Amino acid sequence: MFGFKKIVILLIFCFFSIKNVAQVYRFKAVSFSVMEKTSKDKWGEWTEFEPSTTIISIDGKKDRIVIASREIQLFKIVNYGKKISNKKTDTFVFNCVDNDGGDVTIIVITYKNEDDRMQFYINYQDVKMVYNVYKVK
Repeated sequence: MFGFKKIVILLIFCFFSIKNVAQVYRFKAVSFSVMEKTSKDKWGEWTEFEPSTTIISIDGKKDRIVIASREIQLFKIVNYGKKISNKKTDTFVFNCVDNDGGDVTIIVITYKNEDDRMQFYINYQDVKMVYNVYKVK
């Protein structure tokens, strides 16, 4: 029989092993678009996609997402949502806080039936941005 002490040690070992396996995922954007709320509190239209060379990283070790655009955007991950999968997409949701303490939801979608095309959404209360990205090895 395992003793209580051995179980606790095993659980602690497993926790630190899982935490150390966390990876850094890097993406390169090829284009982006923006959408803002109108004065009537309704969403406007997405802008035309513009070319981009922005690098985006998701760092599980540091619990942060960095978007290296003209102005560096840093997001602290406060909650890792569940992976949502269906026949067409894999979706990952991250609840974050920006440098000013504002709440931000970041969503990464992979479109399975479109050669694993990926989009990276940054959703604020009054503005949304989307980047078309691919994973950098």
